[in-house]
Amino acid sequence: MDYYGNQIGKLIQELSRLPGIGTKTAQRLAFHIINMPMEQAERLSTSIIEAKKNVKYCSKCCTLTDSELCPICSSTKRNSDTIMVVEDSRDMAAYEKTKQYKGVYHILQGAISPMLGIGPSDLKIKELLSRLSSDNINEVILATNSTVEGEATAMYLSKLIKPLEIKVTRIANGVPIGGDLEYVDEITLSRALEGRIEL
Repeated sequence: MDYYGNQIGKLIQELSRLPGIGTKTAQRLAFHIINMPMEQAERLSTSIIEAKKNVKYCSKCCTLTDSELCPICSSTKRNSDTIMVVEDSRDMAAYEKTKQYKGVYHILQGAISPMLGIGPSDLKIKELLSRLSSDNINEVILATNSTVEGEATAMYLSKLIKPLEIKVTRIANGVPIGGDLEYVDEITLSRALEGRIEL
């Protein structure tokens, strides 16, 4: 039953199609948008349309950007002989927040998942191999997620890259800070043990 009228109903329906947005959240967002000043609603609408029109893949690392090269690839302060391979742009942003990594990235735009019908050809693997053959790369850090799909993707990439005689490393996985060992799964514990360092 439509309680609010056609226009509000359409707005709620469109908002509820966004990932992680249920009907109640869509309703809250819809009413918030309707109660915004017109200029603010127009800015929101314009920014969505402009982003949709202008955002594309970086020609080098395949992250989302509105330029030919993203700010990281175009920076002269980055160590371009080390590439960290991540699944998506949010993973890259998470590593950037640590301010520890000074190399460049390659964004796969997903992970291999036969269950979802995602194979190697659906990812930005061809672009990665092209970079490895043309750029002077010393190390590739595989930083895919610690899921079945992420592990499968890392193994697949490792087999492709090793014959190129480039050092391939995998990020360490371990016990989270503040975590109780009794609640940590066996795989994480064994990875933490394997990745131990000398103090």
